[in-house]
Amino acid sequence: MHLPFFVYGTLRPGGRNHTRHLAGRCTLVRRAVLEDAALHDGPGYPYVVPAPGARVVGELVTVHPALHARVLADLDLLEDCTPDGEGEYVRVRRPVRTADGAETDAWVYFAGPRIAAVLSAVPAPIPSGDWTAR
Repeated sequence: MHLPFFVYGTLRPGGRNHTRHLAGRCTLVRRAVLEDAALHDGPGYPYVVPAPGARVVGELVTVHPALHARVLADLDLLEDCTPDGEGEYVRVRRPVRTADGAETDAWVYFAGPRIAAVLSAVPAPIPSGDWTAR
């Protein structure tokens, strides 16, 4: 499925991983919001966890269709998103809302179970929900 990606940390335009993994591969980048999720600070990069009533600010990145499978594999590797769901992140299909109010499904990398448990015990929230405004 060629879903766009909702990016909220180092994969955002200007971020070190955007340059490495997404620059030149995108057909469209739009400001977007992920509802019912919270942004937490991590070791140089953030995590997202489910959180009713909270929101995360980021971008909705549409990748050129011919490059989508490669980008998906690259991002899964970067995010340690493993088929068993036990990696550092898990990739989840979630609706996001763009700045013009349109809602669309996107791939979102959420904190994996081990990281989510740590953040539950020792939260590190970014109150603005925006990695670039922390």
